[in-house]
Amino acid sequence: GKWPLWLSPRQVIVCPVSEKFLDYAEGVRRQVHAARFFVDVDTSDRKLAKKIREAQLAQYNFILVVGEDELSNGTVNVRTRDNEVHGPK
Repeated sequence: GKWPLWLSPRQVIVCPVSEKFLDYAEGVRRQVHAARFFVDVDTSDRKLAKKIREAQLAQYNFILVVGEDELSNGTVNVRTRDNEVHGPK
């Protein structure tokens, strides 16, 4: 089922667009974890659409996508498990 954020074992996942953004994704993971959330990083070599779909099926509450724009602006692109895109934050 869909657990509320405060109870979910899969609260947040960071999905880098490609391998070259893994370091930034790990930095985002550390920041989110420091805020006391459960957070994972998808380090697979799958395409971004597949990473997002797998995260939705795993019922992560929030999917944070990071790439070139996010790295240069120090942001993340926020999506929910229901495929609502909230954009850069």
